[in-house]
Amino acid sequence: MLFGKLKILRKQWEPIHSVYEDANALLEMAAQATEDDVPAFQKDYDSIAARWSTLETQLYLGGEFDAGNCYLSLTSGAGGTEAQDWASMLARMYVRYCERQGWQANILERTDGTEAGIKSLTIHIVGDMAYGNLKCERGTHRLVRLSPFNAKSLRQTSFALVEVLPEITETDEVEINPNDLRVDTYRSGGAGGQHVNKTDSAVRLTHIPSGIVVACQTERSQMQNRAQAMNMLRAKLLEKKRAEDADQKKELKGATKSADFGQQIRSYVLHPYQMVKDLRTDTETSDTAGVLDGDIQQFIDAELKREASL
Repeated sequence: MLFGKLKILRKQWEPIHSVYEDANALLEMAAQATEDDVPAFQKDYDSIAARWSTLETQLYLGGEFDAGNCYLSLTSGAGGTEAQDWASMLARMYVRYCERQGWQANILERTDGTEAGIKSLTIHIVGDMAYGNLKCERGTHRLVRLSPFNAKSLRQTSFALVEVLPEITETDEVEINPNDLRVDTYRSGGAGGQHVNKTDSAVRLTHIPSGIVVACQTERSQMQNRAQAMNMLRAKLLEKKRAEDADQKKELKGATKSADFGQQIRSYVLHPYQMVKDLRTDTETSDTAGVLDGDIQQFIDAELKREASL
């Protein structure tokens, strides 16, 4: 595991080091340049600056789990079909973002809405720095649009919650007692391979002391589904433990700042105007179609910079 992390860090550092060397070389040449050389130097400078702008946020991805894979879960908010459709739009946005990054996105659990959309969805995302980037997406996402499910096409506001957890295969901080688990098996639902709907391969784990429930239904065997569910449970328990520790420290310090988890982080307005705005960083764009097609890196970069400045 450590060797893999070192490979990722080297891969991350090499392009940054290349920009550093190019900037140094340009600086040395500029010391001997004439006024006629300015246009050429400006072009080279703009190229280096553009490369640096793309790479800069990688310096902020040094967290404990940033380099690894993650689980992204979506839950529709109040609002019935409208909110469930919004959750499915967000799911597509994140899958498209993963495709842009060259990451794998595999659906582990899905509960469809009654008429359209999804009630809940969990995606396992495999890729370098997947958690480091997508952790910035945790929170409530708000959509304002003309409802396609309303005969009068009234403007509707919908909400969906995004949760992101790192993939944790082992940790000394959390110990799971098998006697504290209730294990339920059931038949997988939805489209899939030949095993779907024929065997009780899907697994739902309930951690009785905490009440945390996780499920996985799309792997090929019950053993694989149970392993993924255990990873998610481990991550949820670690998040819960650290949140409790952080709350205790805040009480000791007399802090009053509320946690970010679950709060509204971004608004997507499709009517009466086109605008996506992140409420944490004030980053905004009128290219709503591009954002919903997975072009969200600008929001992630801005949030990584904001968190680094805190």
